[in-house]
Amino acid sequence: MELNLSVMDDLERISFLLRGLYQDHGFSRYRMSKFEEYDLYSRNKDFLMSEGVITFNDPSGRLMALKPDVTLSIVKNGRDIGAGLRKLYYHENVYRVSPGEEEFREETQVGVECMGQVDGRALSETLRLAADSLELLSSRWVLEISHLDILEALTDALAAEDGMRERILACAGQKNLHGIREICREAGLAEGAEGSLLALLENYGPPRKVMPAIRRIAEENGCGDAARELGQILAPLMGSGLEDRLWVDFSATGGLKYYNGIAFKGFLEGIPEPVLSGGQYDRLMRRLGRKDRAVGFAVFLHRLERLNREGGHAE
Repeated sequence: MELNLSVMDDLERISFLLRGLYQDHGFSRYRMSKFEEYDLYSRNKDFLMSEGVITFNDPSGRLMALKPDVTLSIVKNGRDIGAGLRKLYYHENVYRVSPGEEEFREETQVGVECMGQVDGRALSETLRLAADSLELLSSRWVLEISHLDILEALTDALAAEDGMRERILACAGQKNLHGIREICREAGLAEGAEGSLLALLENYGPPRKVMPAIRRIAEENGCGDAARELGQILAPLMGSGLEDRLWVDFSATGGLKYYNGIAFKGFLEGIPEPVLSGGQYDRLMRRLGRKDRAVGFAVFLHRLERLNREGGHAE
C-alpha cells in the first residue's frame, strides 16, 4: 500500500497525539524486535487476526517469524508483577495477510496493554482511554462494548461441540440471527431454544437504554454476576458526555479461547471496519504461563486512510 504525503502526514500526526495521550495517562513506551520464534504463533493461531505468518530460518537454523501481533510478544517476554499495574503503550508495525487479499502487508498499530491487578476501575479507565482515542480521530465515533462471559454462557447452553459453538459465535459477530436459528435447527434443538441469545444480540444501544433488559436476560441464564460487573464498569462513564457513543453490543465478540470479560470495538463514521479493538485476555496470559490479569486495545492506523485533514473526520 502506498500513501500520499498528505495522508502520511495525517497518520503521523494521529500517532503523535495517541502516544501523547497514553503518556499522559502513565503508560510507558514498549519497543519490540521485528522477529520472534515461529513456535509462539503456531501454538496460538486462534489469537491472531491473520493466519499468514512470514517465516525464515536464522543463522542457527531456528524458524523465525516477522511479528504478526504485538500482544503475544509483550505477554511472552514480560513478568508477573502481582499487585499494582504495568502500563505499556506501543507504536509498532506488524505483518499480516489482510482479509480478501493474497499478499502480505505491513500494518501500523498504536496500542496499550495494562497488566497486573486489573480490577473494575482499571477496566473503566481502559474503556475511557479507548473512547478518548476515538475522539482524537473523529467527532463521529461509537465504542461497542460487550461482556464475553454472558455471551459464552448463552452460547454454551446451545452448543454441544466446539464446531457448533464457533459457528454460533461467528453469526453473533455478524448479528446474523437467522444463521443462529438455522444452526440450532440443524442441531435438532427445539424451536425457540436460542431465544435468550437472540434477545441478547437484539438489545444494543446506549447503556441506560439496554442494560435493564441485559441484566434480566443474564439473571435468567445464570450469569447475573457478569451483567452486574458490566454495569459497574460502565457506571463511571455515565454522565461524562460520552454515553450516547458508548453502545452495549454483544456482536463485539472475541476469541473465547483467549479472551474473557469485557471486549470492545471502536468505529468511525464512513469506515466499515473497526479502527480500534480490545478487551480482557486473562486466558491468553494463563496459556503463556502468566498469572496477572490483562486488558488492552490497539488502534489500526492503516484503516484511517479515509480520514480527511479537516478536523480528522471520516469521509
